[in-house]
Amino acid sequence: MDGRRRNPYELTEDTPVYVISVAAQLSGLHPQTLRQYDRLGLVSPDRTAGRGRRYSARDIELLRQVQQLSQDEGINLAGIKRIIELENQVAALQSRVAELQSALEGAAATMRQREAAVHASYRRDLVPYQEVQQTSALVVWRPKRQQTD
Repeated sequence: MDGRRRNPYELTEDTPVYVISVAAQLSGLHPQTLRQYDRLGLVSPDRTAGRGRRYSARDIELLRQVQQLSQDEGINLAGIKRIIELENQVAALQSRVAELQSALEGAAATMRQREAAVHASYRRDLVPYQEVQQTSALVVWRPKRQQTD
């Protein structure tokens, strides 16, 4: 969560507000189809205290996606369920990657600050720095020849 307090009356795309008849009308499906999708675990709406189904805007969009995959793409319901599970898994992994990237960036910034503090604490007056000159001179050694009498 972002740290702000939420208004309890604020409607979001996850707020369950639609009864099954309205959800069926909005999604273009029969209410019995929605019940079947709920039983199969494709779209699981929230429940009221009296066990009535309440659908959110996200649920309606998911119902439309299930309908599109089934009718237009010809995918069976088991395949659609697997697709939804994999999409949810990908979304969760993307969220986790974002969290880890944020943590990594924070750790890297802390490390850079600590490194800068260590470098600033060096006593340069105790360690003289002399630049070493490198030459490209070539020295050839020739042994002396022994002279014969």
